[in-house]
Amino acid sequence: MSHARGDRETVRTADLDAEQQYVSMLYDKLDAVRRETAQRLARTLRETGGTPQARTERDVSTTMYTDTLTQLSAVENGLCFGRLDLDSGEDFHIGRIGLFDEEHEYEPLLIDWRAPAARPFYLATAASRDGVLRRRHIRTRQRTVVDLEDEVLDLDAAHEGNDLGLAGEATLLAALDARRTGQMRDIVATIQAEQDRIIRAPMNGVLVVQGGPGTGKTAVALHRAAYLLYTFREQLSRRGVLVVGPNTTFLRYIGQVLPSLGETGVLLSTVGQLYPGIDATAAESPASAEIKGRLDMVKVLTAAMKDRQQVPKDHIEVSFDREALRFHRKDCMQARTRARRSRRPHNEARRVFRTEMFTVLTEQVADRLGRDLLDQRDLDEINTELRADPAVNKVLDDLWPQLTPHEVLSDLWSSPARLATATRKILDERERDLLSRPATAEWTPADVPLLDELAELLGEDDSAARAEQEREEREQLAYAQGVLHIMEQDEEIADEERLRVSDVLDAELLAERHEHRSELTAAERAAEDRTWTFGHVIVDEAQELSAMAWRVLMRRCPSRSMTLVGDIAQTGASGGAESWDAVLSPYVRQRWRYEQLTVNYRTPSEIMNIAAEVLAAMDTELSPPTSVRSSGFPPWVREIADPGVELGGIVSEEIAAVEGTVAVLVPSALHDEIGDWLESEVDSLVLGRTPEDLESSAVLLTVEQAKGLEFDSVVVVDPEAMLADSPHGTNDLYVALTRSTQRLGIVHTGTLPEALTPLAE
Repeated sequence: MSHARGDRETVRTADLDAEQQYVSMLYDKLDAVRRETAQRLARTLRETGGTPQARTERDVSTTMYTDTLTQLSAVENGLCFGRLDLDSGEDFHIGRIGLFDEEHEYEPLLIDWRAPAARPFYLATAASRDGVLRRRHIRTRQRTVVDLEDEVLDLDAAHEGNDLGLAGEATLLAALDARRTGQMRDIVATIQAEQDRIIRAPMNGVLVVQGGPGTGKTAVALHRAAYLLYTFREQLSRRGVLVVGPNTTFLRYIGQVLPSLGETGVLLSTVGQLYPGIDATAAESPASAEIKGRLDMVKVLTAAMKDRQQVPKDHIEVSFDREALRFHRKDCMQARTRARRSRRPHNEARRVFRTEMFTVLTEQVADRLGRDLLDQRDLDEINTELRADPAVNKVLDDLWPQLTPHEVLSDLWSSPARLATATRKILDERERDLLSRPATAEWTPADVPLLDELAELLGEDDSAARAEQEREEREQLAYAQGVLHIMEQDEEIADEERLRVSDVLDAELLAERHEHRSELTAAERAAEDRTWTFGHVIVDEAQELSAMAWRVLMRRCPSRSMTLVGDIAQTGASGGAESWDAVLSPYVRQRWRYEQLTVNYRTPSEIMNIAAEVLAAMDTELSPPTSVRSSGFPPWVREIADPGVELGGIVSEEIAAVEGTVAVLVPSALHDEIGDWLESEVDSLVLGRTPEDLESSAVLLTVEQAKGLEFDSVVVVDPEAMLADSPHGTNDLYVALTRSTQRLGIVHTGTLPEALTPLAE
């Protein structure tokens, strides 16, 4: 027996040495590509002068080389993680990007994990081998191979092996047991079959991915973004991919995943950042946010806009050409009706209103001067003088002002009279009071969908901007014509039979090349353009979005190419989803696809058994996901009499017992109070006020802040208060209990939710 074991160790050592040599060769190749790219970038940057076309090409090359260097640096950690041995006798290695041997007809040295050839690495089983004899998982630390795991899928082969339910079980469990760092890791080396099926699903249409805690919804969504960008590069590089997360803390947590997969051109955003120039993070009550998220707000905003389109009670009188000029109510009402019937947005319809009013006022002046004595030229002159008169324009601006979304919404919240007018028969007095706030208040995330809706209702009168653009184009054309004239004069001393500049380049083309070209990526341009439409949109924690937020996202993606991941059982927002069908039916009816993730990779079975009791208390037909591992740490419960005195010591004990990250999760209403207790007693604990706080070993968070995150240990404080904290308190408790990868503790002051009483017993 010992002789056989020695033979296996000898074979394993040889395999490790062979893989180390191959992996070292891959890193040498990566370094060579990086050096060559850096040299090309340096040569490009040294180039100066040249034609406008040459300068444009140089800018494009600079951007391309810079992006390539960024990608090569991002994929270095874990560059190669797998190998497939095929029945045909061929074998190939799989990694984060593709590498090729240019000296041997571009023979592949490393296959990109997204390539079709790599798919058997994730899907092959003993029952359906897809030509795979052996699948090898390669674990590395920096550039050193530290472990191998072989799965022999041909059960008739002489090698020992069996069909594992999880691909690369040892590698997967090692990744799951690894200490958390405050940054999400990619799962590219451990993607399982049900996850791969979703990652590689067709891009078109709406795909809903329902998954319980720890099933890898977020990781699947991000790997899907990387896969789609690889497979549909040309299409998506122009329009970009938008990934929407619940908060900025979450976006920081996932921020390194896509770069590690070789993708840097994705726009990560919260709903509060979807309006250019605004990063809405101000807090407000859940009740206020719920009201703003209702579809009824479309009616409210429409009414608020129309309330700014005024007519006088009788008439308004101004002096024009030393005579009285009257804006009669009847004339103003007729002009307003014509403008509204144009179906144009407010700011565009304003031109219709003003045109109608200038026509009426012109006739009024003409009647006073004697219409029979005036011809059309005289009438046009009167109209022009009226349009230039400050007093006339002030009245028209008061009756139908040019508006921005910011001023309409700010005026609405800060003016009780405007709010009462706009919400008549829609909101009651209590709800109006919840929305009222000073004009100087900062924007909240729930305001952003309303600003976007107002931008649609108001539109933009871009006639002045178009005139300015036309003026600049005329100037550029004149400049180009002047340049060509000088170049032609310089050529007169040369051979007359030589091609002249004007033979190959006209002034319009030269002006076009001279025009400033943006070097921004599609994602960067999209962040500055409210009307940008994306090639694909991915929404994480999609169950939290309000009805108004969904309207924004559907405008951003008219093609309806979307991936929505979430868990109805974890809905915490008052205006969040109660069913996927209710969310999507207004936009795509029944034309959406549904996938479900059923395996829990994060939460140990000891903890999931407790969380399942909370799930059972909800009014839902969802089943808890099946945990693939246990941690060996039973959850603990501690009853305390005085949190202000005892809680600090308990948290300190847990931090000392854990090699990794610790989260203390508290009800939103108690966050500041508990923070005051702990801040002076627990030195290593931060209060979770900024996204950077996730990098600390211990952090205090509300359940909303912790959504989508994971920690090595979690201490849940006052679960009974958590239930009472919001209308979806049971959902919040379910979220809190399932954030841990190893340990769970519960601290209470005498009362436990019924679902947790078995744990206390």
